[in-house]
Amino acid sequence: MEINYLVVVPVLILVIALILFLICRNRKDQKKVEQELNESELKPEKHNKDHL
Repeated sequence: MEINYLVVVPVLILVIALILFLICRNRKDQKKVEQELNESELKPEKHNKDHL
């Protein structure tokens, strides 16, 4: 049984590219979430006196 390298190599390249894309996107999303959490901790919402 022969291994068809013309199929295996492109599939491996696509899998590696997908993994790298997901890692980069996850890092970007993680930084965004951390920034949003830090901003929400620094600036609490002001309460309106009329709602009491």
